[in-house]
Amino acid sequence: MSSKQQFVALSDGHFIPALGFGTYKPNEVPKSKSVEATKLAIGVGYRHIDTAYVYHVEEEIGQAIQSKIKAGDVKREDMFITTKLWCTCFRPELVRPSLEKSLKNLQLDYVDLYIMHFPVPMKSGNNDFPADGQGKLLLDTVDFCATWEALETCKDAGLVKSIGVSNFNHRQLERILNKPGLKYKPVCNQVECHIYNNQSKLLDYCKSKDIVLVAFGALGTQRYKECVDQNSPVLLNDPVLCDVAKKNKRSPALIALRYLVQRGVVPLAQSFKENEMKENLQVFEFQLSSEDMKTLEGLNKNFRYLPVKCFADHPEYPYSEEY
Repeated sequence: MSSKQQFVALSDGHFIPALGFGTYKPNEVPKSKSVEATKLAIGVGYRHIDTAYVYHVEEEIGQAIQSKIKAGDVKREDMFITTKLWCTCFRPELVRPSLEKSLKNLQLDYVDLYIMHFPVPMKSGNNDFPADGQGKLLLDTVDFCATWEALETCKDAGLVKSIGVSNFNHRQLERILNKPGLKYKPVCNQVECHIYNNQSKLLDYCKSKDIVLVAFGALGTQRYKECVDQNSPVLLNDPVLCDVAKKNKRSPALIALRYLVQRGVVPLAQSFKENEMKENLQVFEFQLSSEDMKTLEGLNKNFRYLPVKCFADHPEYPYSEEY
């Protein structure tokens, strides 16, 4: 594996690279950008690539990975690839076909990590966001514990090495952990986590259960117009963060990432620029003092850039809980 990366142990004996490359892409960005950016990311040293069925870039990510493998730049076993089960495929009989579709898109025999994207099941069909005539989402009543059992069988079949969840609160995690006949517990919970929403209570809970917290939006998201309120504060412009960055002679982005890494969180960083990708990998080259960590801790305001309000009416909407 790349010397630039450090690793975090998962509860099932596998290891996840301590910094990941995020691949979410809004509609206005051409798909070819995803191929290009992923190739660049692998080229500069990323070995952990995070994608999802609903991002609709799995094919492009697969092309990028395969071209790097064919060029001899990387081996499959050096890569850690995550993808996610979308909410319309939570019925147990849909889980394996959905994973197999993702594997075909990615041109892979297995993924390293497969996670439930959100604890909110939606009506199955061809639409990612099925809605009624009034535009209201058509939700489903599947128990995600039954979905989890289907994920366990995918692991047993060798289609995935590790299984986890995303956007779950501690009560929802508890339900899986206390499920009768549980075979494998979630190795991770991927959530929005950054200096404005540091998830300290959820992080403590996850650590107590040996669940790794993976952070999306680690740099305050890419602020894409389709999903982020453009009036929300720009995290990397925060004056306190900028002061800490100046003091450490690093960029605000590096400080924001280091803050997470030092707390045992695995951040996902996304960029389409090679210089930024390279710079983000420098997160392992320095340490923040406990004083700096405390200063950054003080910036928390439990603020979400991505509250996913369209799910708010569902009884499983995770953000009604404090953590």
